[in-house]
Amino acid sequence: MKVKDLEKLIGQVIEIIYEDKSGKITQRSVEVHGIKGDLLRATCLTTGGPRVFRTGSILAWRRAKARHAG
Repeated sequence: MKVKDLEKLIGQVIEIIYEDKSGKITQRSVEVHGIKGDLLRATCLTTGGPRVFRTGSILAWRRAKARHAG
């Protein structure tokens, strides 16, 4: 994952496929707050908590689809 591709997404919600250090793969929606080095700082919208993701472990990402009430 190229950091410069993610920098333009600061403040936006994206969906990621992520592989953690134990090899577990998860999909989650996150709100991107910042990038520092190879770390992406975000709020996980699944748990509501702050998270830090290694950009090299993000296998895929896309902008989250807008959700409409009603």
